[in-house]
Amino acid sequence: MTLHLPDAAGGLRAYEPRTEPFAAATGAPLASRTVFSAAHVVADPFADASPDAPAAVDWDATLAFRRHLWSHGLGVAEAMDTAQRGMGLDWPGAAELIRRSAAEAKAVGGRIACGVGTDQLTDRDPGRSAPVTLAGIRAAYEEQLAVVEESGAQAILMASRALAATAQGPDDYLEVYGHLLRQAAEPVILHWLGPMFDPALEGYWGSADLDRATAVFLDVIAAHPDKVDGVKISLLDARREVDLRRRLPNGVRCYTGDDFHYPELIAGDEQGFSHALLGVFDPLGPLAAEAVRVLDTGDAAGFRALLDPTVPLARHLFEAPTRFYKTGVVFLAWLAGHQSHFTMVGGLQSARSLPHLARAYELADGLGLFPDPKLAEERMRVLLSLYGVTS
Repeated sequence: MTLHLPDAAGGLRAYEPRTEPFAAATGAPLASRTVFSAAHVVADPFADASPDAPAAVDWDATLAFRRHLWSHGLGVAEAMDTAQRGMGLDWPGAAELIRRSAAEAKAVGGRIACGVGTDQLTDRDPGRSAPVTLAGIRAAYEEQLAVVEESGAQAILMASRALAATAQGPDDYLEVYGHLLRQAAEPVILHWLGPMFDPALEGYWGSADLDRATAVFLDVIAAHPDKVDGVKISLLDARREVDLRRRLPNGVRCYTGDDFHYPELIAGDEQGFSHALLGVFDPLGPLAAEAVRVLDTGDAAGFRALLDPTVPLARHLFEAPTRFYKTGVVFLAWLAGHQSHFTMVGGLQSARSLPHLARAYELADGLGLFPDPKLAEERMRVLLSLYGVTS
């Protein structure tokens, strides 16, 4: 049946939903690329929680979604910004998420890496300027690193708002990261998250000049190459990622975090390729896994034929202000039947407009991302009716 979807101009347009989903098989881990999906958390819709209260998580639905990703051969990147770290999920909630997900990964044989940050320093007052000393930042990182390592998961050293606010220059980054890498039990993933994802990270690595920042980032890696499994680059700049990828020491992987250019970066060129750690692979999981399996056979053209058509959806979900992409990700999980409601921790379901959500539905439906297109259509009708669309 025809849906009437709102557009950005304030009108309604007719849309005929797809009737058959994209058919993606579950299977073993992928071979030619290491691929992580940064996964969202499912809120408990019946919790009496205010936006400032600790997150109330539906643990059963949250862990079921991770099993869904593992079943398709993807790794899970846990407690990252996709899970609303710093935007609704505080450190105690993230620590519980890490422990639960790592135990689940062990039970099903899934790959997992977990975010290590310093958000316990600013959870209660996100607007303050962070601790005075680097020692406090090191201690916060160490506390979180211990939780991840004790869980048996790989660590992802995330960018720190507190460090961005406190560091006086590149030397402070070299000191803090060097301290952490020396004590890490196993090689970690370093995460460079750009200010489009979090404005508080402007000037990370000691400079707003990206060439200077890149030089510092590479200095951190060069000093401890045996402790760096790879780097996740989330700058939405494909040229810069390729340049950095070519400058990494042998054995250090590049994990693309570029939700705009991921097909070309994963496919690579004659000088190398990127692995992946992507928030957009939360809604794209089965299709992305199918594409990488095609790439595993050496068929780069077939890989691009599957994944290139997903880019318009990714660019839509991650359009500015980019940090609110989580709303579209959770919205699509609801339409796909991975959760029973469209509620987010911190009330973030209100962060995108109805025309934005309608376009996300249309693009995702066109790709066949919904296992039950009829269910997605029915849920879209419910949402439209709540906004007063009656036809």
